[in-house]
Amino acid sequence: MSTRQSPFRPRKTSLFLSAAAMIAVTFASTASSAQPLVPGTGHFIHQVGDDFEDPEWSFKMNWPKSSRNIDEVGRFPTGISKNRRWYEGVKRGMPDHIRRVETPEGGLPGSEGALLLQSMLTGRPKSFTFKMQQDDFIADVRYRLKGAIPVSRSPSVVTRVFVPEFDKWEKRSGPSFAFRSALEPRYPRRKTRENRDEPDTYWPGFLIDFESKHAGAKEDAAFIRVRAKNSGMDYRRVQIKQTGWWTFGMSFTPDGMVHYYVKPGIEDLTEADHIASHTPYGSRAKEFNTFFFNVCSFDDGKTWSTPWIVDDPSVYVVR
Repeated sequence: MSTRQSPFRPRKTSLFLSAAAMIAVTFASTASSAQPLVPGTGHFIHQVGDDFEDPEWSFKMNWPKSSRNIDEVGRFPTGISKNRRWYEGVKRGMPDHIRRVETPEGGLPGSEGALLLQSMLTGRPKSFTFKMQQDDFIADVRYRLKGAIPVSRSPSVVTRVFVPEFDKWEKRSGPSFAFRSALEPRYPRRKTRENRDEPDTYWPGFLIDFESKHAGAKEDAAFIRVRAKNSGMDYRRVQIKQTGWWTFGMSFTPDGMVHYYVKPGIEDLTEADHIASHTPYGSRAKEFNTFFFNVCSFDDGKTWSTPWIVDDPSVYVVR
């Protein structure tokens, strides 16, 4: 039996707010601008997220996968995990390898299982685009909770990501992986003939970029990119100078802002790990729908993406 102290067995520290957090939440509920909220603050929502500890964890790969972003074709039924907590995105399809693996060294105490995500065929089935494409691995939050989480409850999401040694990365410069959220805006866009069928949902988060010496860079290097500024522009915020486990988190406060936190290692996030706060694309959030991971590769039919491993993605609310 695992001795892991997972958030899926909530720790005392996750159930009570610090004085600083209480002040921030009180301020958020009474003013138009909220202080950044450390992801993981408040009550753990056990119905969503995953710890991958079940030895029988599996994902049903309903091939062929979707590629609506390329050819407007969504293929059904879509892939879904045995525990019904994850599903294939209809827009881009699922990673080619979705497999429970032994937790890499240095993971959360007691962790015996984590999840490997890796792809080769990231474009259309049975054809290649010969450019970077991506697959989606989406957490089922909205449907399992029978609705989105209003930002008035100050939701947040935290995950651990294992960053492999640079010699194991795909030998390509560009985006390799992403951890993102899906938000509904407080003020939907004005509908025109050009955008009337487009969703108002927006998807802020973190992207991990790689500069490969095999693609002309002086040396291998990786960077964490924030998506996005109020203008909608991404920007690099943190260089990854050590591989192994990293902790990422996003929080969503009642003023509609997104707050970004990241640190190397597996320790809980703190105020010191705050790297940015934005209203991405100029939108203020109304509701938190879900979170998801992207795996990117050069869609040439033979090149595997970087092998990405994630563990304990978890959702919290303050109120």
